[in-house]
Amino acid sequence: MSRAVRAHCALVALLLITVSAVVAQPPPPPPFPPVPVPPENPISEPKRVLGKLLFWDEQLSSDNTIACGTCHRPANGGADPRLARHPSDDNLLNTPDDVIGSPGTIRSDATNKYFRDATFGFAPQITGRAANPAILAMFAPDIFWDGRARTTFINPQTGAVSVANGGGLESQAVGPILNSVEMGHDGRTWAEVLNKLQVVRPMVLASNLPPDMAAAIAGDAGYPDLFAAAFGDPAITAERIAFAIATYERTLVPNQTPWDAFVAGNPNAMTPNQVQGWNALQASPCLVCHTPPLFTNNSFQNLGLRPVPEDRGRQDVTGLPGDRGRFKVPTLRNVGLKPTFMHTGVFTTLAQVLNFYANGAAQFPDNKSPILPVAIPPAVRPAVIDFLANGLTDPRVAAQQFPFDRPALHTERPFPNPSLVGGGVTGSAGIAPAMIAVSPPNIENTDFKIGVSLALGGAQAWVAFSTQPPVGGQLVSPLLHGPIVLDGVGPGGGSGTWQWPIDEAAIADCDVYVQWHISDPAAAGGVAMTPIAHLRMIPYLCGGDMNCDGEANGLDIQAMISALTDPAGYAVVYPGCNIAHGDFNGDNLVNLADLAPFAGALMPQ
Repeated sequence: MSRAVRAHCALVALLLITVSAVVAQPPPPPPFPPVPVPPENPISEPKRVLGKLLFWDEQLSSDNTIACGTCHRPANGGADPRLARHPSDDNLLNTPDDVIGSPGTIRSDATNKYFRDATFGFAPQITGRAANPAILAMFAPDIFWDGRARTTFINPQTGAVSVANGGGLESQAVGPILNSVEMGHDGRTWAEVLNKLQVVRPMVLASNLPPDMAAAIAGDAGYPDLFAAAFGDPAITAERIAFAIATYERTLVPNQTPWDAFVAGNPNAMTPNQVQGWNALQASPCLVCHTPPLFTNNSFQNLGLRPVPEDRGRQDVTGLPGDRGRFKVPTLRNVGLKPTFMHTGVFTTLAQVLNFYANGAAQFPDNKSPILPVAIPPAVRPAVIDFLANGLTDPRVAAQQFPFDRPALHTERPFPNPSLVGGGVTGSAGIAPAMIAVSPPNIENTDFKIGVSLALGGAQAWVAFSTQPPVGGQLVSPLLHGPIVLDGVGPGGGSGTWQWPIDEAAIADCDVYVQWHISDPAAAGGVAMTPIAHLRMIPYLCGGDMNCDGEANGLDIQAMISALTDPAGYAVVYPGCNIAHGDFNGDNLVNLADLAPFAGALMPQ
């Protein structure tokens, strides 16, 4: 072979190697895009902090038990760790059409009084779909699983267009607040919400506030003050609530995953196993819909997960037959933190998800997206799961570090407040009336209420009220509120609600005890009784409970030290505590003179 021929062959070989390398290596993903911000709602720091406060304040709900953040927790990938079953259309639990959703409010009527729901009775209602992560939602034109929160945000009070395009977050923010399952009661109005925010103390139910939230409410700032800082005047409107919450959510950008560092040029940011998983995904059709760098294309697809009549999804929004059974493609970022997967929450592991995608026979065919099924070779599935679970997890999200930090919610405290004491007295048919006590007893809680169920329908009832601990299961010298005529008929069919707007004068005592007394001829002494609800009033200190976890114990010592060294700072970090912030001897000062009575409060009586 001549030198010229050998040179030609070498050149051809080099070209083939080069072409082969180019074909084998997919193009690098585009850089993480800038956050889209509609010009009608520019980001500002006061607005962001206001949105964060609103997002995490349980007082935004109609019974003070649900915040936006209750169902969207960073440590769970922005989803809900609370798993509850919705029976779906057949109204039967533990059947194939069940959905794993989020607990919401107990069903209440237009006056915010409890009444029996046909499906859930007097238990918290369950949403019909799993909670979709709020993190990274700012890139989606239309939000929710079915996209019903549209890109054009319509002011819910005036009907005018507030954001012409890119307002999906604003549209989403106003939905759950009035929803009678998620945060509201039947017929809840914006007037109720806005009037409530005028008077409540921000975050009074929460504890361990992040520094930015704590600083915003320092000096006893109320929501009118916070709206003035964010918008220039103290007016509280539905549009401004949406603008603030959406602004906060636009700052939740989880772009510091190992994968982000890897594609930016750090070859050691991911483990070899995760790199193998990433390569396997690139060789699969998965990235058609889960497109980097967002790992979603925000399209709507039908996976054949369930029969279309059980949930039409996107079709209910657009009316288009081609959208039947379609749901939004979720991001894979932080998917390893999520407790469930799919809009039904039917899967609890990524392995189950991959098995479903690979098994075409398990998928309902009606309008199923043509890309399905998708099979990942079994040999690389562990690597793919490792990449999804760890390579796409932002450590700030997992650790709930800024901007993904958050307070502790009232419903997360280790000791419930209200709590139940005793067993009550049975009535007709041997049925013991049940106490419904979930609303926290905080000052300015205009929505506070206590309910009864399983009582004698149509009977007269009274709410017994005492500030003294019960003795032998009986209230001491109670005041009676009533009579209240119970709804329903027959033994166990009666229910009712006592509404008690709590004001400053009403909570001079730390502890309050309430119990329903129902006139029932079949009960001992003619009176059936519920268990007693113990209300530990908020924000007053109860004994030495400095950290407001419901107990006075050694854990409160650090909180007392904080109060002594920085009383103002303590007041912000633990806003659910005494407005005197550690003044145990009543001299309006927090100093060493308070240590002796504080120690006495910690000692068992």
